[in-house]
Amino acid sequence: MEAMSLEDKIAQLPVSPGVYLMRDSSGTIIYVGKARSLRQRVRSYFSASGDSRWHVRFLVARIADIEVILTDTEKEALLLENTLIKQHHPRYNLDLKDDKTYFSLRLDPAEQFPRFSIVRKIPRDTARYFGPYASAAAAREVLRQITRMFPLRHYPLATCLGRKRPCLYHQIGQCSAPCHRLISEADYLELVKEAR
Repeated sequence: MEAMSLEDKIAQLPVSPGVYLMRDSSGTIIYVGKARSLRQRVRSYFSASGDSRWHVRFLVARIADIEVILTDTEKEALLLENTLIKQHHPRYNLDLKDDKTYFSLRLDPAEQFPRFSIVRKIPRDTARYFGPYASAAAAREVLRQITRMFPLRHYPLATCLGRKRPCLYHQIGQCSAPCHRLISEADYLELVKEAR
């Protein structure tokens, strides 16, 4: 039976979310990507307008095969893409090699007066992580909305305790100033629970 051409394989890709793995002629994974619509995204690499990133020209010239893994949601695809990049270290994935990852919100319930912060690495600790977010801007927007609804601490506790008076966020109603005892610890922890 004759092997399916790359063009035919792309035409038969599903329009659902998932991850695509591009392999070179030796079978080595050279790129991992995620997509809301696998067919549309993979096809875009080979179109005349194509992807404008400089390294994509070199990538496309080396693609011999494409494998896809379907996911239920785009967010699952994002997580799987991150995992596969860490596992295979594809040559053309420039952004997520080494120890970089997507952004997440971190909340450490062991802290006195816990607060949300934006992190890139997720170590094995007791903190809770929410995400991932594909960009710092997306994570910051979620954090901004949380602090509008729940007046939690913005700065590290040492910074807050070093101030003579509550910060500007307290004055505009976006911090309950636990460092200056303007809210009880029990009430503050209730805010944290609701925000979580």
